[in-house]
Amino acid sequence: MDVVHLQEQLDLKLQQRQARETGICPVRRELYSQCFDELIRQVTINCAERGLLLLRVRDEIRMTIAAYQTLYESSVAFGMRKALQAEQGKSDMEKKITELEDEKRDLERQVNEQKAKCEAIEKRELERRQVEEKKHTEEVQFLKRTNQQLKAQLEGIIAPKK
Repeated sequence: MDVVHLQEQLDLKLQQRQARETGICPVRRELYSQCFDELIRQVTINCAERGLLLLRVRDEIRMTIAAYQTLYESSVAFGMRKALQAEQGKSDMEKKITELEDEKRDLERQVNEQKAKCEAIEKRELERRQVEEKKHTEEVQFLKRTNQQLKAQLEGIIAPKK
């Protein structure tokens, strides 16, 4: 009779306090805890040993739940720290990417400047070489003509003496 009455009271209080039927609900947990304490009290009246054993079981359950709660809270804190670190790492990486892109553009500009300088030098050297070759060709032509003239004069001088 006591058990039926206790069960009815539990159901009534769960309904009155609008405890959730599933998931984590502090209200439901408190009410079940009170109900369990009452059961332990009633069992202890009839048999002290059973009551003490149920008390140990209740205390162990509470310690286990407390350990799970601590573990949950520390894992949530750990997750938040990791999320913040990842966000910080993300902004650091974005900053580094921007810096590297700027450096890349600067290096590309330097490469283009050096290519332009190289092309200008090659063009000047080609023109200088062409001028030198033309000068050399003209000098060779001049020397050939001079050589032919000298040969002709030398033949003119040597031939009449015969």
